[in-house]
Amino acid sequence: MTQCSVLCVSIVTKKGDLGKTRLMFNRPVSKCDPRVEAFGSVDELSAALGLARASASQDFVGEKLVLIQPDLITLMGELATAEADLARFDQGGFKRLTPDATVRLEQWVGELEAQQQTFKGWAMPGANVSSATLEVARTTCRRAERRICALREAGQLSNAEILVYLNRLGDLLWLLARRAERE
Repeated sequence: MTQCSVLCVSIVTKKGDLGKTRLMFNRPVSKCDPRVEAFGSVDELSAALGLARASASQDFVGEKLVLIQPDLITLMGELATAEADLARFDQGGFKRLTPDATVRLEQWVGELEAQQQTFKGWAMPGANVSSATLEVARTTCRRAERRICALREAGQLSNAEILVYLNRLGDLLWLLARRAERE
């Protein structure tokens, strides 16, 4: 046990020991609830982007990824809120993902496509560390997209922009990995 000079709160609360957790506004759910799966997958995506950013060999890649991660924090907050609590979420001043974030990704995709990259066959991850970490981020993004698609199909997702954003992000990550391979 460590000592603190200020009041310390342990990360160990033991409240989740029985497989339960809480969404925003203290709503209890199972840790395997589809909503928890969805925002947990986005959390994994953010960690994968952090790894890709830390191993990026091109400034262009790192500069884009550091701008994407705050979008994912916004997205996680929205996903961690039950549909019934979204009015409280909005009233609390929390941000939601907007089409502007998707437009930014589309602009970056356009920049990369304008470089006239040509692709033949399947890409094989592992040409270098930078491209491999981008591929891990891309596949993690696609999993998050599937988890969120399940929420939508269950009528538990009102912001359709989230799926559009993740779809564009997966495309962007694929292009960034191809760019990293060309080094």
